[in-house]
Amino acid sequence: MKKEGRYASEMAELDAFFERTGYPRAPRFYIMKWQADFINDYGIDGFRVDTAKHTEAFVWQEFRAICAETFGQWKANHPEQQLDQSPFYLVGEVYSYDLHHLKEHDFGDKKESYFENSFDALINFHLKSTGAQSLDSVYQDYAKILNGPMAGYGTLNFLTSHDDGAPFDLAREKPFETATRLLLAPGAAQIYYGDESARPLIIEGTQGDATLRSFMNWEAIANDVQTKSVMAHWQKLGQFRARHFAIGAGVHQSLATAPYTFSRQLIDGDYEDAVVVAILGDHDPLDASIDLFVGAGFAAGTVLHEAYTGQVVTVSATQTVRLDQPGPLALLEVHR
Repeated sequence: MKKEGRYASEMAELDAFFERTGYPRAPRFYIMKWQADFINDYGIDGFRVDTAKHTEAFVWQEFRAICAETFGQWKANHPEQQLDQSPFYLVGEVYSYDLHHLKEHDFGDKKESYFENSFDALINFHLKSTGAQSLDSVYQDYAKILNGPMAGYGTLNFLTSHDDGAPFDLAREKPFETATRLLLAPGAAQIYYGDESARPLIIEGTQGDATLRSFMNWEAIANDVQTKSVMAHWQKLGQFRARHFAIGAGVHQSLATAPYTFSRQLIDGDYEDAVVVAILGDHDPLDASIDLFVGAGFAAGTVLHEAYTGQVVTVSATQTVRLDQPGPLALLEVHR
């Protein structure tokens, strides 16, 4: 650091930090200050913390306070660059945390809260084990929790991870279902690299987590017809989700069982968003037309865009829409 000519300025910053905060010069506060430098230098608005349960929960409360203060100061110093008024966002990985633990993770001998004054969300290790459950049972369950006892907090769902040896689809036999189950689930979604291209997870000769960290299957993405189809499915779902906060944060309502159809609606101040989704079949286009009930969320006469096939349809007086040659999903949104 002295050779780089940064020693004096770095020491001055540290002295100012400890004088301003009143924290003792314990090692953890040096680390927190250095992490907060990323916020101060680049305006980073959130962190994902790995292995959060390997230190005391109060440490993350201290870290949250430092990050929040630094982000607030960055916004004040860069009013033209801030995107919105959202506070700093902190996601934690507490290995084996389950959304059903709510705000207290059960260690067996004790329970610990990682939410109060620290994390906004924890990674949810439950979704990957729901293969035997219907989508409706999972979605109803998650929406009830997130709009009930976990209101104001979040969850980060995943189906594959870098160090979890029991992913949802280890053999990559269900890449379309993987996309649908993850990207339409209430909560936020973490896509592990290669989920979107069915990157192989069973690699001969690997040991431990190495089989989960194989080379990206770039050649298949470029040349394999099936891989391209998988990618297109993920892209359509991902782009639809990105346009609609209601998918992750809205109120879930089941509308029909055959085909399974549901709505998500979100009202947050002046922001309103609504979608209707139907699960129609496998990934090959269906031949026949189909009428779908869209419920009361879209009034008769509303023009909708079906984002999977690109069709534009109008809600009838019976609150249905007709789709011609639909795809495996119907992703309905207000036509813009």
